[in-house]
Amino acid sequence: MTAPAGDNKTPIVEFRGVTIRFGSFTAVSDLSFKVSVTPDQGEFVTIIGPSGCGKSTLLNAIAGFLKPTQGEALVMGEPVQGPGRDRGMIFQQYSSFPHLTVLQNVMFGLRLNRRKIGLDRSSMRSRAEELIAQVGLADHMHKYPGQLSGGQQQRTAIARSLALEPRILLMDEPFSALDEPTRLEMQELLVELWHRVHPTILCVTHSVAEAVYLGQRVWIFTQAPGQIAYDIMDCIPPSVGIPPLVAQERTEFKNAVYVVTEAFRRVSEGSTKDTAAESKPPEPRDST
Repeated sequence: MTAPAGDNKTPIVEFRGVTIRFGSFTAVSDLSFKVSVTPDQGEFVTIIGPSGCGKSTLLNAIAGFLKPTQGEALVMGEPVQGPGRDRGMIFQQYSSFPHLTVLQNVMFGLRLNRRKIGLDRSSMRSRAEELIAQVGLADHMHKYPGQLSGGQQQRTAIARSLALEPRILLMDEPFSALDEPTRLEMQELLVELWHRVHPTILCVTHSVAEAVYLGQRVWIFTQAPGQIAYDIMDCIPPSVGIPPLVAQERTEFKNAVYVVTEAFRRVSEGSTKDTAAESKPPEPRDST
């Protein structure tokens, strides 16, 4: 399963001077960025920042749940008008339908969009079963969410979101409610699925180590009103095929965590007001 090729010259996601207000509160202000796509691979962007800085607001605007107060939010060059099957969303809270089995949950979106995607019932079931197997739930597909662990429920949510083959996958702290061993397991699974399926992923997290492990690119948001203070790419090591605990012991990973942590500290202390285009992350530590 691969994402459609599309026009690789057009950013898959672009914000042009986006400001979003809720009454007198400004969540994000004059936010501009571009996320590109290569022929066979979307970017994986992780987003961290102080609480209330607009990270979730950013995802909701891309998903089409919110409209900018000012500016433009674009997906594949077109203004976002509302939710669409080209974008999948995974929340922190488990969001499966409790009265449907794992298989029925994963097939739900396929059934709603069956005319648009042109699949018959047999093809929809085959796609759903393939995804359920990929997320390690083949032996649980006929169980209900109440019979599953937290990690299994998030696996179901990932499979359900990927069933419609979205070009963009939005994730809002998807693993924060999980115990640490399960969280590490889910991190490795997500990186493997991203490498195999090739969507563009934007994932909000509060964990620096998780941001470095998952992402190719780490955005650090300022205090509200949110802007991108740092856009860190060059020092982030690849993690495909490397378990999180193994990755965390490597020097390049530790240096990347240091760079991101120091940049986050600066933001938290309010010592930078630079935009991503203007700011530079701290230098890595000398490992010798």
